[in-house]
Amino acid sequence: MTDALKGKVAVVTGAGRGLGRAHALALSAEGAKVVVNDLGVAPDGSGAAASVADDVVKEIKAKGGQAVANYDSVTTAAGGEKIIKSALDAFGKLDILVNNAGFIRDRMVHNMSEEEWDAVIKVHLYGHFFCTKPACIVFRQQKTGGRIINTSSAAGLGNMGQANYSAAKEGIVGFTRTVARDMGRYGVTCNALYPGAATRMTMTPELQAAWQRMRAAGQPVPGDTDLIAPKMKPEYVSPWVVYLASDLSANLNGYVFEVNMGTISIYSIPEPMRTIFKDVDKSGAWTFEELKAIVPTTIARGAVNPAPPAPPSKS
Repeated sequence: MTDALKGKVAVVTGAGRGLGRAHALALSAEGAKVVVNDLGVAPDGSGAAASVADDVVKEIKAKGGQAVANYDSVTTAAGGEKIIKSALDAFGKLDILVNNAGFIRDRMVHNMSEEEWDAVIKVHLYGHFFCTKPACIVFRQQKTGGRIINTSSAAGLGNMGQANYSAAKEGIVGFTRTVARDMGRYGVTCNALYPGAATRMTMTPELQAAWQRMRAAGQPVPGDTDLIAPKMKPEYVSPWVVYLASDLSANLNGYVFEVNMGTISIYSIPEPMRTIFKDVDKSGAWTFEELKAIVPTTIARGAVNPAPPAPPSKS
């Protein structure tokens, strides 16, 4: 290791398992002192076990690093403040925040309950805000810059059965871009990840059962899952988290990166594909009749419905 983060203090939320654990270990290996935050909940957010965070702290200390555990929830403003305060209490400052905590409650939108919607929005989108706000207050007071790394998902681009999760994760992208602009003047950067990793949240029993049913029915399964899943290790994502946490990333601010196995991609900000224009001062706004005539050959040219209506059921 290179001690790239020597003297730095990092907070990682949801650091007890999966991606968060891998990030905490990687940051520590490069010299950072780490606050390991985790409630020890199940993939759906139920239950709690302090031992989950404690075990990661023990693992870091066994390798010669410094770490403390925190068990506060990111879903409340008070919890977020306590998480950040734990870094100040233990190590006297804060340099890096990795927002990673989350869980899933998948359901088709027409079956999703209000509680399932609220719980997922709360832990992901609110959780990012509740930790980022107090961290930014500290960064402004310290006047030494800072690094914020948010965990979004390609699910934000649209993923069947995850309306709550997709909404939260794409909301994190907009949040990231705005925090980058709010805090850039203080030497703080804020970037987001689309991580590709086989974890409890991505390789759910329900998903694996669905793949088995698809195989049994002779239907194609997305990718060769038996070969790909073992290669999608959380620790393959963490080196990029270390890079974004380091002083080398000062020019990266407000970006979204996808990290999947050996591939790292930077995403562009969406731009208009095609535009139709009318001078409203001279001829008024578009009418429906005008749109009916022009849209099929302009804006809608080549458009394909990604989820076309299913054929009538034989039953």
